[in-house]
Amino acid sequence: MDWGGSTTTKHMKDFIRAVESTEAVNPGLQMLDVVKGLRKAAGFETELIKRYLGDLSDAHDLVANPSVTSYVREVINHSLSESGKEKGVVLTLDGSNVALAPMLLGLEAGLQSTVQGLYPLTLTHNLVASFLHHVHNEQTTVPFGTKGFWDSISSPKVYTLSDLPSLATDTLIIGGIDGFILGSEISTSNHRERSLSDLLKSYYSQQPDAAGLDASPRLISQKRRMNFKKLVSFSLLKSQMVQALTVRRNLNESERKRLDDVMNEGFDQFVHVYAVCPNIITRSQWGAAAFIGSPSYLSLPVPYLFIHHTYQPSKPCTTFDQCASDMRSMQHYHQQTNGWSDIGYSFVAGSDGNLYEGRGWNWVGAHTYGYNSKGYGVSFIGDYTSTLPIKSAMDMVRYDFTSCAVNGGRLSSSYSLYGHRQATSTDCPGNAFYREIQTWERYQSYLP
Repeated sequence: MDWGGSTTTKHMKDFIRAVESTEAVNPGLQMLDVVKGLRKAAGFETELIKRYLGDLSDAHDLVANPSVTSYVREVINHSLSESGKEKGVVLTLDGSNVALAPMLLGLEAGLQSTVQGLYPLTLTHNLVASFLHHVHNEQTTVPFGTKGFWDSISSPKVYTLSDLPSLATDTLIIGGIDGFILGSEISTSNHRERSLSDLLKSYYSQQPDAAGLDASPRLISQKRRMNFKKLVSFSLLKSQMVQALTVRRNLNESERKRLDDVMNEGFDQFVHVYAVCPNIITRSQWGAAAFIGSPSYLSLPVPYLFIHHTYQPSKPCTTFDQCASDMRSMQHYHQQTNGWSDIGYSFVAGSDGNLYEGRGWNWVGAHTYGYNSKGYGVSFIGDYTSTLPIKSAMDMVRYDFTSCAVNGGRLSSSYSLYGHRQATSTDCPGNAFYREIQTWERYQSYLP
């Protein structure tokens, strides 16, 4: 691999290649030696890390090609620039963006069996710092979770925030969740005999086949939310955060009160976004073109949810690359051929574990004639005339999307669910799929 050249991108597969090349020239090391050695090579050490993982004096000096070392240093050290560029982030096969630092720290804590360090190193510290920073900079920051987008999906090099910054960006949280999952798994299992590159490959490079995620192994990044919910104790995470904030003595009474509010609201919102809602790929992440004209606001919460299939593309998409490409081609068709201002659907479900933002939560769509201003239209990529979408995609919309929409105040808690064909003469969402949704909780045969 040409490390010094332009072929190296900020993609997880390139980071895994760097790890493989390091392992090849440092034979016989355990996974913990490699993780610690990479951290030493990157010069990544803080007081917090020392408290839980000890210092780096006993870490191996890994033999490495200088260009590999400089790449490792660049991708492990996390930073945010004034202009909104976020460094220390890689794009993964499943379309999520991962900060490597908290992921590797979680793994190191698991390998050292210092499980009490797992929460602080992966999530608690970053969330607390972010909430504190927000209290002092309310106009110029958000509490947490700022998302961003790459200059190129196929060859990612520069990642830019698409909103106000936070000290716990989406990538730090996703990296923290992965570190938490991998650290928890490795501290209780026999994974430690594996190499680091092998573990990362099996977690991040799982290519679902036609059966999609239903037939995939459990410990893969596409199942991050499911694994996180099983392993995490939200009450422990919250009590650790409260504890971390009580040691901040330098706050006056009103700041402390404000911090309590920001933390309580922020924590609930964190659980909502990362444990209740599905993983939503934003427009800038799938490479959307701009809306043509000016959109109209939906009046929230809306009472109806309409289920569609795309018909074309007729094949389900099982990877982020494919689904993102399908989104761009549908948007192009809706804008250029149909003459609409944007892709018509509110959201689109892939078979890759992701929900794709179409017009999103706030804007009137063009999905169900006569009802666009009264409901969301969610479409499944594929033709479901005679087959069904994979179960994980159906469950994502049936349970996760609806809980997310109701809890977020966007879909009425007494909402009704319909198939597109109930509103207009169409076969959508396909005969097989329409029969299936008639068994879903909020399905109504009568559309007023």
